Formats: sequence, C-alpha cells, structure tokens
Amino acid sequence: MKLTRAIGLMSGTSLDGIDIAFLETDGEAQVRPGPFATRPYSDAERRLLRAALADARGLTDATQRPGILPQAEAFLTRAHGEAVQGFCRDQGLDLASVDLIGFHGQTVLHQPGNRLTVQIGDGQELADALGRPVAFDFRTADVMAGGQGAPLVPVYHRALAAGAALTGTVGFLNIGGVANATILSGAAEPLACDTGPGNALIDDFMLARTGAPFDADGALAAQGQPDEALLARWLAHPFFDQAPPKSLDRNAFDVSGLDHLSDADGAATLTAFTARATGRLLRHVPERPKLWIACGGGVYNKTLLLWLENELGVEVRVSDEFGWNASALEAQAFAYLAVRAAKGLALTFPGTTGVHAPMSGGRVVQPRR
Repeated sequence: MKLTRAIGLMSGTSLDGIDIAFLETDGEAQVRPGPFATRPYSDAERRLLRAALADARGLTDATQRPGILPQAEAFLTRAHGEAVQGFCRDQGLDLASVDLIGFHGQTVLHQPGNRLTVQIGDGQELADALGRPVAFDFRTADVMAGGQGAPLVPVYHRALAAGAALTGTVGFLNIGGVANATILSGAAEPLACDTGPGNALIDDFMLARTGAPFDADGALAAQGQPDEALLARWLAHPFFDQAPPKSLDRNAFDVSGLDHLSDADGAATLTAFTARATGRLLRHVPERPKLWIACGGGVYNKTLLLWLENELGVEVRVSDEFGWNASALEAQAFAYLAVRAAKGLALTFPGTTGVHAPMSGGRVVQPRR
C-alpha cells in the first residue's frame, strides 16, 4: 500500500513556536518519521498569542473572534504557511509531493463541559497559500458529541508502541503546556487523559519573574523548596478526583499565592505541582505502567523528570531512547491524524476522550487556487 506523505503542524500551549514534522504513513500501523524542525516565536509574537488567550476567555461560540483574535489568527495562519515553505526548502522536500497537511492551530479556549473548544488558524487560507490539502479542526466533532476533545495523540502512541513491539502496560507522558498521558495495555483500548499542568505555569512564572521563557534544565527549581501549603490547596482541585478520560484548559488552575516566594521556591513549587498532579493519575488506572516514556518540551527539565520518577514509582525514559524525537512526536501525531481524518478513521475513543463510540473527526479542505 502506498503511504501518504504528510506534514504535521503543532503550536502548543507553551507558545514556544511551530513544530513541523514530515511523516509517511497509512494512518494505521505503518509509520515512517522524517525530518523535523521548529519555527520559534519571537517575544512580540508570543505576546500577541498571550493576548489572544486573554481575549478568548469570554468566548461562548467557536466562531467568535473578539479583540485581538482576528489579528492573532491571521498571523498564526501566515506563520504556519511560511514555516511549511521554509521547512520544505531547508529539507530539500518538494511541497508538491506532500499529499496532506495536518494543521492543529492554536488552542485559545478549551471547555468541553460547555461543548466548546477553539483553535485559531484558518485551514482554508493555509490550503490556498500552500496549494495542498489541509486537515484541521480536529477536536470539535468529539466535543460536540460529548467527548473531551483531548488528548488526541493516543492513537499515534498506540501505533508507535505496536511498531516497537513494547509489551506489558506502558505509559506515554506528553509534557507540553498541559501534560497528558496515554496508558497502553496489550490489545485493550488506550486509556488517556490530561493529567494537569505541564510546562505552561512554570514558563509563565519564569517569564514574569526572570524574563526567561522557561526554567532551563530545571536548574532554578532544583535550588528551591516547594511550598507544601500551596501544593495542598492546588491539588485539592476537583479535577484530580475525576477518573479519566478528562481534559483541561491551559488556564484551569488558580496558582495565586506565589508572591511571597523566592524565584527558586516558586519554580520548585510549580514543578512539584506538575509532578504530583501526574502522580495523582495512578489512583484512577486499573494497572500501573511498568514503564513511562516521556516526550514534549518537559523532557528537557531534568528536575521535573526526577520528581516525576519519584511520583510514578518507576523509571521515566525519554522517547529519544526508542528512536522517537521527543520534540517531534506531537507534530508527527497531527500528520498521522490528518491521514486518519482524510480516510474517515477514528481519532478518538471512549477510553481517550469519553466519547460514546470510536469517532472520526477533523475537516479536510482543498486549495481553491
């Protein structure tokens, strides 16, 4: 069977930049990853996207675009188009040979309880700019059917694990702005959910306190002590008592109370929050994974990985050890999901989003010119 040549695009809640990955796949068992790159956001672009997050908080309809949102959406679409063109040029890849683009867009609001999820980015405009078909709007169908709309990556994790012939119960932990987990056990349907904060709260704190976009290597957190009273209050959030599947908005947690802490203690407290929030998932799983595979930007925070191992009780290995680029997996997943969407294959499942039955999703548009 001829494999589909796809490019996946991901702009995550950490607001680091646009991840671009090439993948050849049948949307099922065959997966051949190719080159990967990131187009970083400038400080000004990151400020624009943060303003868009703020202006999206009052949305009640996915089509609404108040305040700065139209400007942010136009920028985001244009930047993704330019990123794809630059990627193809740099990699010696003929854009005309790419069959499909998977475009996640930028999540600015995610409230599945209100049947509302908003990813800005114009799929039709991107298709027109690149002259290639684009799959986008991956979450809406699931949310409208009563699912959580997230996480979407578990079906790709399942394909990777099958290809690597991993046995036993295995967990994938994707540490982006929000962290999510996939638990795979043989032929059983994947179990998945958001686990809580990932990098976003740490990054926000670092930017406000130090001007740095993140805590490099977790070095600042390693110098501090977590505030146990704050952690107890934050971990009392009802989200952590809910069984999966479940998902979160980037701004779901009120982490006020850090003002009296030093920079190091604040970073340590937020890092501990991510680790302990992840550990709370173990209360809700039928069988604890014997192995956790971490991916996403959080794998570069050594302090976080160490504290995660303490919470999960087993070794946490970085996906690169298995030949899977930790930074590329989510962008690869949206290339994979794009192919599944084009074929009408299921993207979400009762065990991953809570939707009533396996469900396809996404919209695929052709270029108009």
